[in-house]
Amino acid sequence: MGGIRKAFHLRAAHKNPAGGLSEAGRRAYNRATGSNLKPGVRGAADTPEKMRRKGSFLTRMFSDPVGGALKNGKPTRRALSAAAWGEPVPKTTGGMLALAAKGRRMLARYKAMKNG
Repeated sequence: MGGIRKAFHLRAAHKNPAGGLSEAGRRAYNRATGSNLKPGVRGAADTPEKMRRKGSFLTRMFSDPVGGALKNGKPTRRALSAAAWGEPVPKTTGGMLALAAKGRRMLARYKAMKNG
């Protein structure tokens, strides 16, 4: 782990139009950077690992809503990424912040499970 990662440039084939990366995009990113990206957790986060991953994603992606949820009336790629994780696509800054709060609650539940 650690070290410097190579630059990775997204191509159209790497993007899923519904949000997030396509399978080919994850493979290309993992190959280029040595990472281990996995598909988003869809549905209920019913295991500790799913809770940790989904909570971390929601908190990281939506805590700072700079750039907004919509651009020219269409959802931004960041807003669409929520759909790739089984969440509703936020339409407002408040919707983005609500997803971030949901992520923090998931992480708190994960930590409580892990410690107790």
